[in-house]
Amino acid sequence: MEKAMYQAYGFGYEEYSRKLSKRLEVEQHRDAEYKKSLEIVAELNRKFHP
Repeated sequence: MEKAMYQAYGFGYEEYSRKLSKRLEVEQHRDAEYKKSLEIVAELNRKFHP
C-alpha cells in the first residue's frame, strides 16, 4: 500500500495519516475519479442502451 500511495500521490501512508491537507488532497482526487467513472458508465449506457 505504501508503494501505491507514492506512485499515485507522491507521498506515503504515514504522511497521509498525519496531515489533514494530504488526506483532503487524496480524497478530492478519489472523488474526482469516482465522478469521472460515473460519467463514463453513463456514456456507455447511452451508447449501448438507447
